[in-house]
Amino acid sequence: MGFMDGKRGLIVGIANERSFAYSIAESLLREGAECLFTHLPGDKMERRVRRSIDALGVEDPWLRPLDASSDEDIEAVFKTIGEEFGQIDFLVHSIAYADKDWLQPGRFAATPREVFTQAMDISAYTYAAMAHHAAPLMTEGGSMIALSYYGAEKAVPGYNVMGVAKAALEATTRYLALELGEKNIRVNCVSGGPLRTMSAMAVGGFGEILDWVEQKAPLKRNIEGSDVGDCAAFLLSPLANGMTGQVIYVDSGFATVGL
Repeated sequence: MGFMDGKRGLIVGIANERSFAYSIAESLLREGAECLFTHLPGDKMERRVRRSIDALGVEDPWLRPLDASSDEDIEAVFKTIGEEFGQIDFLVHSIAYADKDWLQPGRFAATPREVFTQAMDISAYTYAAMAHHAAPLMTEGGSMIALSYYGAEKAVPGYNVMGVAKAALEATTRYLALELGEKNIRVNCVSGGPLRTMSAMAVGGFGEILDWVEQKAPLKRNIEGSDVGDCAAFLLSPLANGMTGQVIYVDSGFATVGL
């Protein structure tokens, strides 16, 4: 018996077996959840995500293409879920994007308007857009989470426009929690420490960030994907029924230290 037995939900953002979304799916599946998945459009992306889902041990997965920059795609995915299942219990938003050419120390002020706008759209707006379509399917209440990083709160060299977008994501979490709470839908955010994911490696100086966290964090280590996966599964479960609108740090305690 797991604490997610009988729960079904959508996970958006598995890229490979190192992604936070993969670790979250692993924890949810271990606790008995039924997970639905999306992939970026294209055969190559579908094959990559299918390999990761196969590694999770999911047979015949529900997997659909989703371009999060398309309102039509978002609406279509949730419409299909509604038609096939009628109801879901959770949503995992684990996507973000910013042009890596502008994720370098000293390049924030010159960020082009289109790069700034795209980062905000994919990394923050899509949480609200998906919540809008997911909420009507959470007929018995539910829970949503997104993934953030400490660069939303403090300036991290090289994180640049992504930090601004993550700050918007955390504010979006609070406003969604306020609006959806009367429907018994909880909305939270997990701020994970640095992890060698595909997106993280685009940040200039990322190796130095890992070294610094290992030296300065109270636990004297960087996190594992499973640390975030287990916290996310808890937040999505009935065990966290009194928690909403929160940003939960899973970073070996790094966010609590001054120097």
